[in-house]
Amino acid sequence: MGFTLLELLVVMTIIIILVALLLSAIFHAKQKAHQIVCAGKLRQWGMATFYYTMDNEDYLPLDGSPNGTSIYGGWYIDLPPYLGMRPYSQEEWRTNENQTPDLRQNWFCPSNPRRSNGLNLFHYCLNEYVNMTGDDNAPIRYATVPLPSKTVWLFDSKNRPAVGYWNFVHTNLHGRGANILFLDGHVMRYSVESYWDFQENKGIADNPELIWIP
Repeated sequence: MGFTLLELLVVMTIIIILVALLLSAIFHAKQKAHQIVCAGKLRQWGMATFYYTMDNEDYLPLDGSPNGTSIYGGWYIDLPPYLGMRPYSQEEWRTNENQTPDLRQNWFCPSNPRRSNGLNLFHYCLNEYVNMTGDDNAPIRYATVPLPSKTVWLFDSKNRPAVGYWNFVHTNLHGRGANILFLDGHVMRYSVESYWDFQENKGIADNPELIWIP
């Protein structure tokens, strides 16, 4: 018994809908998996920070130069050895725009497509206001931070520098949001509305759940 044209069209429409649903489910599953991997990497940076403070009389690492040129100190120099990694200054991909880095490394968020511009490359950015900025940048003791569970430490960045502030948080990762590592070591994904003002086109600095200036 043959099918009528109408019946074939109905079957094809159902198949198309099912395929679209399947592809959507696969996309969201992949997106969620990337978000979990990214959160795991940020947690490891949090553990490295904890171990660093234990070895340095409770002092947090310095920021380091935002453009990544520091070689004797800074979070991207001081923390990698605690994760069995080379300091940023020894990585060739940082200034080689033609080199594809190993995205399994803790430097990279699997959802972030940004690559080196020939000068530097950071997927994760340090909150510049914990240790203060510029000439005022100096190590502080972890115990002096009032609310470490709400104080932003590292976060998914939409820019390349190693150090920044609320305007640097990525606005379109992990389902229109970003992962944020807090100074107590926990990581959470926040939706973009939590930290970005689209009317003003700038980051939100006064969300009490996201403390930038301790």
